[in-house]
Amino acid sequence: MPTVLGLEGSANKVGAGVVRDGAVLSNRRATYVTPPGQGFAPGPTGRHHRAVLLGLVRAALREAGVEPRDLDGVAFTKGPGMGSPLAVVAAVARTLAQLWERPLLAVNHCVGHIEMGRLLGRAPDPLVLYVSGGNTQVIAYSRRRYRILGETLDVAVGNCIDRLARLLQIPNAPSPGYNVEQLAKRGRQLIPLPYVVKGLDVSFSGLLSHLQAVTPKLLESGEATPEDLCFSLQETAFAMLAEVTERALALTRAKHLLLVGGVACNHRLQEMLRTMCRARGAELCPTDDRYCVDNGAMIAQAGWEMLRAGQVTELSQSGITQRSERAAPGAGPGGQRWAADL
Repeated sequence: MPTVLGLEGSANKVGAGVVRDGAVLSNRRATYVTPPGQGFAPGPTGRHHRAVLLGLVRAALREAGVEPRDLDGVAFTKGPGMGSPLAVVAAVARTLAQLWERPLLAVNHCVGHIEMGRLLGRAPDPLVLYVSGGNTQVIAYSRRRYRILGETLDVAVGNCIDRLARLLQIPNAPSPGYNVEQLAKRGRQLIPLPYVVKGLDVSFSGLLSHLQAVTPKLLESGEATPEDLCFSLQETAFAMLAEVTERALALTRAKHLLLVGGVACNHRLQEMLRTMCRARGAELCPTDDRYCVDNGAMIAQAGWEMLRAGQVTELSQSGITQRSERAAPGAGPGGQRWAADL
């Protein structure tokens, strides 16, 4: 029964989790929270992770009831993500793997989300909508690779939501996305916003630029409330995601849609996608809220899959990468781009 420790820290959340044969034994996490109106920079975020990660590892092992000698591997997020936080987590993982004489497993962050979603959603071969602060991708598994069918052409949907939260001075605790969702529930006016879909790709930069330009005027004149702006952003952005995902379902003929990533926690997005799936005879499989946001258990699960397949990372190959790994456009059938190998 292989047991894997997973370490995650690609953005403002840092976590340690232990997985054994598909069972999550522990999942500890800490979040770097900034004041309202501010984002998180790589340097301070990395220092936060460095201060708390070893404590999280100890807590995760204690909660799981395992000792270092019981582990069969140490998995960590290789990327994509922010440089400084990734470097901190990678350094800790390398040190622990050598100290405990255990295999090192470098995990693609996106694949971590997908593998945890597959484990919890019981969807063996789904179409995947991956939505977070740094990524927005429609993904399917084909010919031994996860292939990106469509994605954002600029900023991620989660980043767009976070930027509106900053503009409105909405608190960052527990998360700006959650707070925007709560305000959106009280919105009563749908403000027209740019809607850009290109095949299976989406673009949020125009929507974001428009919001940054008109929000101060709308609030000052009383033509709209913060609730209206949050409501309008969600309805517009999520409709774009539902449209491209429906096209991808038609293309792949998938019977399951797996929803993963931090924005997957949003109940309005789940509602819109569930309605679309029902009309197409498909089933929506949203990830448990505990595992939507970045966490160590998802990295442990992906590492467990790697260990089972014999994919161990040599120390010389354990460097981090801030960008998604992918081949040039046209590398796959139909010009599809690939995200990562399993």
